[in-house]
Amino acid sequence: MRAFSELFAALDSTTSTLAKIAAMKRYLADAPAADAAWAVHFLSGGRLKRLIGAAQLRQWLHESADLPQWLVEESYSAVGDLAETVALLVPSADAPGTEASLAEWVEGRLLPLQDADPEERRARITAWWLELPPDQVFLLTKLMTGAFRVGVSQTLLARAVAELADVPKAVILHRLMGHWRPSAASWTALLDPAGADEDRSRPYPFFLASPLAGEASELGDPGDWLAEWKWDGIRAQLVVRTEPFVWTRGEELVTRRYPEVAAAAADLEDGCVLDGELLAWRDGVLPFAELQRRIGRKSVGKKLLDEVPVIFMAYDLLERGGRDLRAEPLSVRRAALTELAAAGYPVLRCSPAVDGAGWDELGARRAEARKRGVEGLMLKACGSAYGAGRQRGSWWKWKVEPYTVDAVMIYAQAGHGRRASLFTDYTFAVWKGADLVPLAKAYSGLDNGEIRELDRWIRKNTLERFGPVRSVKAEQVFELAFEGINHSARHKSGIAVRFPRILRWRRDLAPGDADRLEDVRGLLEAGRG
Repeated sequence: MRAFSELFAALDSTTSTLAKIAAMKRYLADAPAADAAWAVHFLSGGRLKRLIGAAQLRQWLHESADLPQWLVEESYSAVGDLAETVALLVPSADAPGTEASLAEWVEGRLLPLQDADPEERRARITAWWLELPPDQVFLLTKLMTGAFRVGVSQTLLARAVAELADVPKAVILHRLMGHWRPSAASWTALLDPAGADEDRSRPYPFFLASPLAGEASELGDPGDWLAEWKWDGIRAQLVVRTEPFVWTRGEELVTRRYPEVAAAAADLEDGCVLDGELLAWRDGVLPFAELQRRIGRKSVGKKLLDEVPVIFMAYDLLERGGRDLRAEPLSVRRAALTELAAAGYPVLRCSPAVDGAGWDELGARRAEARKRGVEGLMLKACGSAYGAGRQRGSWWKWKVEPYTVDAVMIYAQAGHGRRASLFTDYTFAVWKGADLVPLAKAYSGLDNGEIRELDRWIRKNTLERFGPVRSVKAEQVFELAFEGINHSARHKSGIAVRFPRILRWRRDLAPGDADRLEDVRGLLEAGRG
């Protein structure tokens, strides 16, 4: 545990890519195989199922540290991170720590907490707090609560493992996808240059597009690019090896949630992997809000299947007949995908190419995106291979301009982690008659100077407190941007927006100049054409 805590501190204290890779390689080279496997699991975004709730931990902290409950709550509110609060308040400054390894801690102590009764959990956890130094108390609490995060991408981790094992990074990335489970055997297999993949369900790492910031004409000859609609659904891979598997970009196996897709895939040839989008579809794409009704369902009943039918819109063929096609040019993969789609599968479709004689004509087609229920265009170099992660230059998303509204800030809440001492999370409202109704929450878009200035204003203009939330005077107006808009019975405004963010602080506008709810509804109707 001590070595992994030191690795976490090293990764958290630098922004240097080379320094992070060197730290991971040092740890992985020296760690026992089981420790290395668990480290890879956590560094790649894996978490333990939450073993204990935050409220329970704060209660035990109050009791074990012999501190008033109000002081614990105020400390947590000021720090903004439970693990850091625990590490600061438990009396463990002179604790020598233990020699138990990371795997021993996870497998021998943390996972057995699932079967322990509440009093036994309390006794074990409070004892661990007292025997560990603060840095390990912090890490332990992060692991127990499922809140462990570190600034390392899976691509960076794969690069470190690849350099250590002298195995291509693409191979490591692929082996880590899907059902990879941390164990000494898994770590050994991950490093094996000649290792065979025994998991036939395993998807490939997803290739991601970058936002197109400049003019499309800067990309050169439009004939060198494939244009497609940018569908608003769930990115997924359909893997057909012996049986069908549907994986989301978040590496979640969701085959049972989309039985119509799995049933259609049963007719595909074995050894076939398609990359595409799960879409709610009835005579055309349905709003994402409809698809959300099926997200999170372990299984789907007949009524919901009838109300929200789903298709798989394929836009790339990654494997055929068991042969990996990712290194082939997109034009070759696209021709094979078109041939496959020609067989005619109602639930499996090929994303159509968007034709245009030049960039101006493609730009005009892009302007039609919202009326078609899509987000814009995808531009893909015809000669591009299918990579892993976000690699600029080959795939671009040319999205339509976002919706914008001017809204009044009415609530503020402190952030988390390094932003725990500042109010950085805001709620914005628009006018409905003489009242303000909440429309969106946003926490990104302001620079550090604006955040500090707004924080000072919030503290001086607080009207009421509701736990960590403060209501403030309705005086500050901000321009918000968002990607999508839909009716919603769950929101007081009757409107739900997607991916809201702050564009700018409208110091030139008075609160009464902010938009009205009917203006926002007008955006919704205009977007539907």
